[in-house]
Amino acid sequence: MSLEKIHQAIVDGNAEITLAEVSAAIEQGLPAGEILHRACIPAMTEVGRLFEACEIFVPEMLVSAWAMQKALELLRPHFVEGDFKAAGKIVIGTVSGDLHDIGKNLVCIMFEGAGFEVIDLGTDVAPETFVESVQENKPDLVGMSALLTTTMPYMEKTIQAMQEAGIREQVKIMVGGAPVTEDYAAKIGADEYAPDASSATRKARELLGVH
Repeated sequence: MSLEKIHQAIVDGNAEITLAEVSAAIEQGLPAGEILHRACIPAMTEVGRLFEACEIFVPEMLVSAWAMQKALELLRPHFVEGDFKAAGKIVIGTVSGDLHDIGKNLVCIMFEGAGFEVIDLGTDVAPETFVESVQENKPDLVGMSALLTTTMPYMEKTIQAMQEAGIREQVKIMVGGAPVTEDYAAKIGADEYAPDASSATRKARELLGVH
């Protein structure tokens, strides 16, 4: 069964088999939405579970995320209206002054793999840019990353900028990154803290009430 093979290939992080099996499933006439919801998204959910159980680690999660990304690239042109209803819309970026993006990129892939629509603002994102993106895109969640203690204060400045713009109550805010802690997240008024990409996905679902 192609769906089972796709699921296992993504969990194993085998992009080559993933691409072959997704192509075969499309050729067999399986709807892209069915492939996504019955194989790809459950596979990334399983990857997240394995990571949180310390049964796999960041390198394994990265290769699984890469396989998932390849599957999505194949599937996107075949989606029809109603095939893909996003679990929610997320704006994400690394805060002002910080150019680190590996962790943020992994979070983006995990969010996409979980069925979220992701708007990636990149790195060195000013508070005003976050505000403009929220006003323009009307996301459900804003994710902020920082890898330097010197850039962490921009998380608080961004939240303050959202308050001043009158949009803070329109979105949930999640923060993360190596130096960030749960206490710091609470102190600056964020709704949630995620220590890694897997928990970020799980906590986003919980925050937004997505099952």
